[in-house]
Amino acid sequence: MAMDISRPGLGWDGTGPERTARWTSEPTIASIAAVARRHLGIPASAPDSACTVSFHAAGAFSRLYVVDSPSEGGQFIMRVSLPVDPARKTRGEVATLQLVRRRTDLPVPGVVAFDDTSGTEIGFEWVLMELMPGRNAYYRWRRMDMAQKETLVVRVADLQAQLYRCGSPADGGFFRGIGTLGTATAEEEDDDEKNFRGKGGRGVVSMLGEQQQQPGQIVSSVFFEGPHYHYAVPRGPFRCSHDWLRAHLLIIIKEHTTSLAGSRDSDHEKEQDSPDREYAEGVLRVARKLLRLLPKIFPSIVHLDERTVLWHDQLSLMNMLVDDNGRLTAIIDWECIATVPRWVASQMPEFLRGAVREEKPDRSRYTDVVSTDSSSDETGTEDDDSSVAGGGGGRDGLLDDSLDNEGKTELYWIHLMEYEQTQLRKVYSARMRLLRPGWDADLEEAALKVDFLDAVLRCNAGFYLKRLEQWVDAVERREYVRLAEVLRIGIRKERAAKGKSSTR
Repeated sequence: MAMDISRPGLGWDGTGPERTARWTSEPTIASIAAVARRHLGIPASAPDSACTVSFHAAGAFSRLYVVDSPSEGGQFIMRVSLPVDPARKTRGEVATLQLVRRRTDLPVPGVVAFDDTSGTEIGFEWVLMELMPGRNAYYRWRRMDMAQKETLVVRVADLQAQLYRCGSPADGGFFRGIGTLGTATAEEEDDDEKNFRGKGGRGVVSMLGEQQQQPGQIVSSVFFEGPHYHYAVPRGPFRCSHDWLRAHLLIIIKEHTTSLAGSRDSDHEKEQDSPDREYAEGVLRVARKLLRLLPKIFPSIVHLDERTVLWHDQLSLMNMLVDDNGRLTAIIDWECIATVPRWVASQMPEFLRGAVREEKPDRSRYTDVVSTDSSSDETGTEDDDSSVAGGGGGRDGLLDDSLDNEGKTELYWIHLMEYEQTQLRKVYSARMRLLRPGWDADLEEAALKVDFLDAVLRCNAGFYLKRLEQWVDAVERREYVRLAEVLRIGIRKERAAKGKSSTR
């Protein structure tokens, strides 16, 4: 019998990488307005115009609504969330935002109020926060000149360095252990936190008791999607990289072992099921090889919990807001953010990752394309309402991502972005060398570990399985090749054979 993985308000469709969350009941505009009015201190006798609510965007695990209240300071964003990781996801986001605002200069939304239960009339968890100014950098990028982009990258590097030191002052600015802030159990809550829950009153929010400043159980889609939420695996806080990555792999192995068992037990197994079995077997094979390789790269025994840092793992152009001059105005989408090992934070921010391209593409050498879509112009004019996309958070894909290609083939813009990313990575690295002595040594030491993490994540998604296996086999032979290179071109059979003979 299949496991029931639904929860009140939440269902799941599909399996594996195709799995998506589904709303089985709907929050209403009226209920959101009622809660917003209460927490903004708007009297019940005030007219409807004192607080209006409009749907803004639907994401993978939440929906965003714009709350407009002229008398209470203008516009706010309310994120209404599915109970994918009940209470912990909401508490983690609130605690992280508050700590970042307190200990860094990062421009992030201020939290007005929240409820990590489904006990209000909305029927779901919610966070009410400031609407941040600016527009997603994704939509302004092509209109920014290179000097503006370099300035933005330097600013991001400065802020990343602050995140790197926003942990315990008593421990050099680091955290200890891997997990999500604010996810202490109910028994561990401070009295002030218990007193706040369910209360109204603007600005009466605190999730920064001593307990909540430490990593707790991790909130991550790897751990809560579909049946993963019910698996009996460790969920943190993890003492070290080994334990964290092992839990990832145990989830992958559990899911695909269960899938294969269900396939074999079916009385009506069909021939077309064979590709699914082959896929599951391929994922299992790679996951088990990674599990065997794990202790050779990461020690399983540590004296003290590993030092960790807060890391925004989805720092894309969609999650940065900029003004008309390309200056950073906000970093958004702090759902599912955790403290991670320092080697994880040696990676480039997501918006700077891409293929290497040293030569700027010549626009005249690319094909002209006549657009038949009159609505593309960067999804609107510069003074439309799309600027409200940023307030609450962005990984959910807030707007149509179509851009005006200005009459050129998409390939030109891909190559131009690769060129710009290549140049801007140099700017980022140069800045980090000034801010973090030993940056280059950190990168060199972290390279194999970062590749291992990437291999685990790709295995979980079921991508590039044959080449992932090639990479694991090469590392086992002590022949280290960067994973990105293996994914791009693979490992030739004669090279692999040579490596095998040299280890005998």
